[in-house]
Parts: sequence; structure tokens; C-alpha cells
Amino acid sequence: MNIFKAMAVKSLEEATRAIPVIDAGPAFRGEPSGLDTAARQMRRACESVGFFYLAGHGVPQAVIDAAFRASREFHALPLEEKLRLKLNENNIGYLPVNESMQRASTVHKATRPNFNESFFISHDRGAEHPDVLAGKPLRGRNQWPEGHDGMRTAMVRYFKTMEGIGEGLLPVLARSLDMPDGFFAPFFANEAQINLRFLHYPPQDTDDDEQFGQGPHTDNSFITFLAREEVPGLAVRLPSGEWLAPPVIPGTFLVNLGNMMKRWSNDRFLSTPHGVLNDSGTDRYSIAFFYSPNPDSVIECLPSCAGPGNPPRYPPAVYRDLVLEFYSANYFHQAGYKG
Repeated sequence: MNIFKAMAVKSLEEATRAIPVIDAGPAFRGEPSGLDTAARQMRRACESVGFFYLAGHGVPQAVIDAAFRASREFHALPLEEKLRLKLNENNIGYLPVNESMQRASTVHKATRPNFNESFFISHDRGAEHPDVLAGKPLRGRNQWPEGHDGMRTAMVRYFKTMEGIGEGLLPVLARSLDMPDGFFAPFFANEAQINLRFLHYPPQDTDDDEQFGQGPHTDNSFITFLAREEVPGLAVRLPSGEWLAPPVIPGTFLVNLGNMMKRWSNDRFLSTPHGVLNDSGTDRYSIAFFYSPNPDSVIECLPSCAGPGNPPRYPPAVYRDLVLEFYSANYFHQAGYKG
């Protein structure tokens, strides 16, 4: 039986007891005690479940709606046009259905590729950008279809807007880990490693127990912001082992921590398994914003997360090496994929 078949569909009240709603508005506005309150709530959520709903973010609904329209516009393009933009070594471009697989997952042994198609963008760098000229890994240019300038504008606007939200949360996350408010900011300077993924999940065969829209996995990001519409399909594995289908709460993003935060915090903060099964009978769209440090960053245990009897669990590592290893394991186009 597909593991998602037994997932719990709970009331909004029950769901938000499992995955709390955190209003970051007071912290973003610099209100007295706003940062302390948000950090305290975030610490509790990150230590207990690794997911939370983010309210008070200030992103206009019009910006989100335009991003979803842009995603539909892209995915409605003829396949041959999308394939001209196929995902490259920088993980930018179009990923067709059945060309990724959760091979790096430690929570489920994937036997089938993921049944979704995705369009990835990153910073909209020009041809003269120094990292582009130098051919630095993970620092390439976006790939755009011709004749879709409005789509491009909407996607880049969403990217830049969410980049600001990520930056705004860094002091909250730092304080939640008992670190100075400005601790994380230098790691995200000079163009943080960001992937914005526009996902389309076609309806799938509900009788195939091994087929997922996105197999159960943990993200490799520092933190992920997910925008969703009303079509269900997402499931989150709670610490109890129960799979929860988190409802959409208008005006919020569903946020989860990734493996980089888990590593940085010495497992104090959770990177929680989740996945997608689109058995709705209709197309499902979501937008995932993966926010991570600059590829040159060295990820090593925070001093507030280790001590006598609790030594660092992971050696220091350059983020570029970690993310390239992850891409190689999960995306068929990467040179390291062995089939």
C-alpha cells in the first residue's frame, strides 16, 4: 500500500497544533519584542516538527497569483519548446516528467521517478556577470522561452520578493538558535544559492503504490517556502510517524527546514520528510522557493548547538560540494547519475 494512503486529513485546528502558525510581521516591522516572540515560536516549531506556517510576511497576493499564472503559462507550452530549455548543470531550466528520483532520500527507497515537471530559475544574471564569465558552478544564467516576457517578469518579481522574505527571517532564525542576530547574513551575501521551482503535478494513477508526484524526502536547502493552491497532494511525516496532509491557510506560506539547517544546528532543528501524491484527478501546481547560503559557505556546527556530551555530528563542509552531491543523486541529467 502506498504510504500516503493512510495520511491523516485533520481539521484546521488539529493541523495547526501539529504545524504552528507563526506571525513574523512584528519582527519584520521591528516592533518591540517582535523578534524575541517570533524566535521563541520558531525555536519550538523547528525543534518539534521542522515545519510552520508563515503569516505576516507582507507578500502581496497579486505577486503570488501572477507567479502561478506564469507557471501555468510555462507548463502549457509545447513539450518540444520546453525541452529546448532542459535543466542544465547549474540546475536551471526545465525538468520533464520522470527525470528525477529521490535517490538521496533516507526516509523511503524510491523505485520510480517523480511524476512531475518543473521549471527552475535562479538569480537573473546577465551575460557579463563575473560568475557567468568565469563559469563558476551553480552560478549560471536563467533559461527563458522566447516571446514570454510577461511570464519572465512575474517569475523574477516573485523570486526577488521571496529573497527579501528569506533575508528577513535570518535574524529570527539566528536568535532562535541563541546566536547573534546578524550571524547568518554573511553566509547569504553576494547572491545566496536560491532555486525557485515552478512545479506541475499531472493527475496520476492512484492504483500504483510506488508512484509519487514527489517521493518522500527531505530538502537539501537551508529553508524552503512553499506556495500552494487548493488542490491537495502534499503530505508531511510528523515526528509521531503519522503522515499529515497540511491544509492551505490563506495568507501564509508553508515553510520547512532543510538538511543544511539540520546540519548547521547539529540536529537540533529538524529537516522533516514530506512528499506529494496527486490523486485529486486534476492538475496540481505549487511553487517552492529553496533558500540556501552562498555556495562558497562552509557549513559547520554552531557553537550554541554543541557542548560537553554533545559533540558536532558532521564535519565542516563547503555548501557547493554538498549541493552538487545532492543534485547528482537526484537528477538524471547530472553527470554523476549512474542509472
